[in-house]
Amino acid sequence: MGLINDDFLLKSDVARKLFHEYAEDQPIIDYHCHLEPKEIYENKNYANISQIWINEGLYGDHYKWRLERDHGVPEDLITGDADDYDKFVAWAETIDNSLGSPLYEWSHLELRRFFGINKRLDASTAKEIWDEANRQLATPAFTPRALISRSNVQVVVTTDAPESDLKYHQLLAKENLAFKVLPGMRPDDAFNITAENYGEYLKRLGSAAGISINSIKDLQDAMAQRVQFFSDHGGRIADLGLNSYFYADATNDELEDIFKKGIANDGLTAQEINQFTTALVETMMKLAKTHDWVLQYHVNVARSQNKPMFDKIGPNTGFDSVGTQADLTEQIRRLFYNAQAHEILPKTIFYSLNPNDWMAIATLLGNFQEGRVQKMHLGAGWWFNDTRDGMESQMKLYANVGMFPNFLGMLTDSRSFLSYPRHEYFRRVLCDVIAQWVNDGQAPDDLEYLGKIVKQISYSNARDYFGFFD
Repeated sequence: MGLINDDFLLKSDVARKLFHEYAEDQPIIDYHCHLEPKEIYENKNYANISQIWINEGLYGDHYKWRLERDHGVPEDLITGDADDYDKFVAWAETIDNSLGSPLYEWSHLELRRFFGINKRLDASTAKEIWDEANRQLATPAFTPRALISRSNVQVVVTTDAPESDLKYHQLLAKENLAFKVLPGMRPDDAFNITAENYGEYLKRLGSAAGISINSIKDLQDAMAQRVQFFSDHGGRIADLGLNSYFYADATNDELEDIFKKGIANDGLTAQEINQFTTALVETMMKLAKTHDWVLQYHVNVARSQNKPMFDKIGPNTGFDSVGTQADLTEQIRRLFYNAQAHEILPKTIFYSLNPNDWMAIATLLGNFQEGRVQKMHLGAGWWFNDTRDGMESQMKLYANVGMFPNFLGMLTDSRSFLSYPRHEYFRRVLCDVIAQWVNDGQAPDDLEYLGKIVKQISYSNARDYFGFFD
C-alpha cells in the first residue's frame, strides 16, 4: 500500500493550492551540502541502492545508521563489510519499525520521487524494491548529474577544506551543466590547534597558499589567500563548525605564543584555545565581509560521544548529540558586538543544534541587522531538528521575532544525491504552516500574496542573498 500521495502533509485547500501552484515547481538552491564534487564530475552510476542510499558513495548516512543501532542491527550490517543486499534488508526492517521518524517519511518520499516506487518498505517488499531500484540505477537517469538535474537544482554548494585545489570544481566549470557546482569553505582543521598533527596540517595549508606558516600572521595571510582562491572559483560561503564557543580576546603577542605552543604540541589551556579560536573566527569574519561572503555557524553539538566507536570507525558515523552550552548566546553576543565595533560583521546564518537556543539567538541576530534585507538569519531546523515538528517550530519562531518572508528556506546538509525531496518535504510543511495562519485569521486568504512569499522562501531569497548569479 502506498504512503505518499499528492497531498501528503497538506491539511487544507489553501495548503494544497500553495504547494501545487507556487512551491512545487520552484528550483532548488542547495547552499549547504556534503556531496563530493569528484562524484559529480566522474558521473558514475551506483552499483546498487545500498551504495547510493545507505553507504552514500564515499561516506555514509549517519541518520540511517543511528536508527539501525536503535533497532539492534549488528554493526557489520551498518558500517561493516557485509553484503550490500543484506544491509538493504536490515534497513528495510529498521524503517518498517520507525513509524513517526522523519526517516520513515523521507525514505518513502525518495523511493516515490526517484524510482516511482510507492510501496511500503519492509522485509516482505525489500527484494522487489531492491531489484526494481537497481534496474533503474543502471540507467542514464540515475547518474549524479542526472539526479541533480531531475531535482530541478540550480546551485550545489559543496563543503571543501581551505587547502583544496578545487580540481573538480574547475573541471565541472568547463562542463555544459544545467546547474552550478560551487565550493563552500569549511576550515575545521585550521581551527583544530590541539590536534597532534596540526603542524603537518599547516604545511599542507601553507603549500596550497604559497606561504610558509610560521606565525599566527602567516596563518591569517594563508586563509586570506585561500578565500581569494575560492572566490575566484565561485565561492560565496564559509562554514564554521564550532560545536561550542567561548569568546576570548588576546593581544598579538599572546596569539603568537599560543600558536607556537600549538604547533609544538606543548598543551594549551582552555583560555588559550578560546583565544585562538576567537582570533581565527574574527579573521574569517573580516575576510567574509571583504568578499561579501556569507558566514555560516553550526554550533552547540556534542560530537563523537562514543570513544570506542570513534576509535574504530571515525567521526560522522552516528555518535553525535545535541550540545548543552548554556551561555552560548552571551558568548556569541560578545563576538558580534566586537565585530560590529570593528566593522567586520558579514552576512551571517546561525544554526544551533539545541532548539532551546533559537529564541535567544534569533533576537540577538535582530540587533545586528543593517544595510540590506535580512543581513542576519536564524538557520533552518538542522539535523535532529530536521523534522516536521522542528521545521514548524523554527518557522513560527522566525515569524514571531523577525521577518518570515525573508527566510532563506531549506538546505539538504546531505551526502546523498537522493536527498533532494527534503526540499519538497520542507515546502509542504511551509505551505501547511501558512495555511494554518489563514485558517486562524492571522493571514489573508489571498493566494497571490501568500504564493509570492512561498516562492521567496522556497527559492528566490536564497538566490538573491548569496548572489550566485551576480
